Amino acid sequence: MFAVSLISSARVVAKLDSKYTAYSAQFLVDNAGRKNEPSPDPQPSSFTIQDCLAYLVDIATPKPESEQREVDERRNTLTLKDCLEYAMKEGLPKHEHWTHVGCVHKPPPFASLIPRVPMNGELIEAKTPEEAFELLRKQPVGAKLHVFSPEFDRVRDEGFYEGPSGPESRYVGLRDVMISGGTLKEAYFEVKIVYKKKETFLKVSLTRMLTSLPNDSGEESQLAEPTGLLVDFIVPRFSK
Repeated sequence: MFAVSLISSARVVAKLDSKYTAYSAQFLVDNAGRKNEPSPDPQPSSFTIQDCLAYLVDIATPKPESEQREVDERRNTLTLKDCLEYAMKEGLPKHEHWTHVGCVHKPPPFASLIPRVPMNGELIEAKTPEEAFELLRKQPVGAKLHVFSPEFDRVRDEGFYEGPSGPESRYVGLRDVMISGGTLKEAYFEVKIVYKKKETFLKVSLTRMLTSLPNDSGEESQLAEPTGLLVDFIVPRFSK
C-alpha cells in the first residue's frame, strides 16, 4: 500500500525516524474507511482468554455474503487519501506489530494493546505537475492515474504510458500510484503502480491531456477543463 510507503519516506525526511521504518498497511486495510463504527481504542484495555476464544470462533464462522460483500466494497473503494487521513488521525502500528492480526469484520479484542506511532502532521495537495515536482524534490508523491485499456496492458515494465490511442480504448478508472522521479524538461513522471495484482514501474506522459471521460452510463462526457493523466497529487508532511 502506497500510503505507508509515503509515510515512511516523509518521516525520514522530517527526521522523525533515523532510518526507513515499515508501518502496517494491514492496519489501514482493516480499519480505514469504516462507516458508523468507532475507531479502535488506542488506550490499553483489559480482555480475557474468553474474549480471545470468542474472537477466534467469530472469525472462523462463515459470514453472510452480504456482510463479506460490504467488507470487499469498502476495501475496493479505499483511496490513498482515505488511508493517509486515517493514519494522521489514529496513528499507525509498525509492520511487525500488526501484520494480519486485524479482522476484516471487527478489530480483535487485543487491538488496543498494540502500540501505535503518532502521526502528527498534515496532508499537502498539489494541483499541477509543476507543484508536484516541487514536492518530489524532497520525497515521493502520491497521485491517481487515469488508466485505459488496452494501452496500459501493453506498456511493459519501465515503459512509457501515454493514455488512450483511439476508439478502441476502454476507460478502466483511476488507480493510486506513487511518483518516485521524473523530469519536467522531458515531461514525464516515473511512477509505481499495482494493477491486476502486479507491481509495475513506468513513465507517464505529462503532456497528454484528456478532454472527456466516460460517465456512469458509459457515454463520453466533456470535462469542464482538460486534465492530465496524473491527478490528485498528495504527500504527508510531519512535524515533531
